[in-house]
Amino acid sequence: MNLKPNMIDQIRSVSLQSENEGGLARDALNLILERNWFKLFVPKALGGEMAALPDALKIFEYASWVDGSFGWLTTIGAGGGYFAAFMQPDTAKSVFSPPQAVIAGSGAPTGTAVRTEGGYIVNGKWSFCSGSEHATTFTANCIIESNNSDNPEIRAFAFSPEQVEIVHDWRAFGLKATDSHSMIVNNQFVADERTFSLTEQLAFLDEPLFSYPFLPFAQATFCAICIGISRHFLDEAKSLAERRQQAWQSTRAGRYEFIMGLIRQADNQLSSASRTFYETIDQSWNSHMDQQPFTPEEITEISKVCQRTSRTALACVQNLFPYMGISAIMEDEPINQIWRDLQTACQHSLLVPFEGE
Repeated sequence: MNLKPNMIDQIRSVSLQSENEGGLARDALNLILERNWFKLFVPKALGGEMAALPDALKIFEYASWVDGSFGWLTTIGAGGGYFAAFMQPDTAKSVFSPPQAVIAGSGAPTGTAVRTEGGYIVNGKWSFCSGSEHATTFTANCIIESNNSDNPEIRAFAFSPEQVEIVHDWRAFGLKATDSHSMIVNNQFVADERTFSLTEQLAFLDEPLFSYPFLPFAQATFCAICIGISRHFLDEAKSLAERRQQAWQSTRAGRYEFIMGLIRQADNQLSSASRTFYETIDQSWNSHMDQQPFTPEEITEISKVCQRTSRTALACVQNLFPYMGISAIMEDEPINQIWRDLQTACQHSLLVPFEGE
């Protein structure tokens, strides 16, 4: 699973350049492809790894520790493999079998589809399509236009790249190298076999991942990203403190020891939260493998653990950031980039406990 140290150094050495250019360096993207990480959730019959959820989460955390955008794109790209079981088998084969196959898209139903012979005419615009510049297939949800406006049908559509216009509007202050742009589809025909619904599993019925509840699945993958980026920040904070030890001590006695104490405290807090997170996911996965159905209460608890863990990952960083010196506010400093990446990842609505927990 792990990359060689020189590979990690290479990714990190061009990280700031990558965010200035708005996309992941080609060498970094190739590392994901070479390790088949975009296909962690793709069935082996289609050239994938069909990884167990707990194992995949460790990879997402690790990739995010290497670099925030690198980890985000690994996770989002891999997550598209979940759709393989819900597409028509021949469609899934054509989408996922190519060695460089990866999906970008959106789950928001901000498009419309009108029924026509053999398929649909689709129009819409979808935001935040991470990996848009290297995707081989785009997926998005649409509202099916009909007379039943009170209970509209929503279906997902799989577009080829030539059917999609990319709008370069990803201007977030973090995760800048993720190509999370909007996409537009204008009067494109999509055949019936290129549509699907996550409530209708059509294949790979014996693979447990595809019957794991989708909401906690998604929340767990995002949470793993937050853990990895937070760990990277703590490592960088320790390295920065060691580099600045003499200068800090000359201007304020005890500053280095104080900051190192905060780093140790944050590391303990993150490790404890991470341990609870993985124990919760492991337990839910093992129960699922034993074919024990999820209760609504269990699904809610998994969601809460994911949210609490990501909040802890963010709090550990927030508590440390003010003590890292004036250089930490400069965007061309690695610690600033890591901080911005974590803020951005934790902003995802699936990780925000809106009930005030």
